[in-house]
Amino acid sequence: MSITAERKAALINEHARKPGDTGSPEVQIAILTERIINLTEHFKTNGKDNHSRRGLIAMVTQRRRLLDYLGKKDEGRYRDIVKKLGLRR
Repeated sequence: MSITAERKAALINEHARKPGDTGSPEVQIAILTERIINLTEHFKTNGKDNHSRRGLIAMVTQRRRLLDYLGKKDEGRYRDIVKKLGLRR
């Protein structure tokens, strides 16, 4: 259910604004999106896992708050991350 260290490092390198950047909203959104995708796959086989579902809801809420913040702060960066991750369909 969790992402591997290699995958997390790849996400950080891909979305970092500068070398060593792990805290920018883009990086946090990318990591949360990967975790959300993994949990969604988990629920296809484990439909009654309500403890993990609560964590999923918390992650979705956190990602939404980060996206709202980024949209208010810099709309161009918001559009870029949404397009890169394919969040709005």
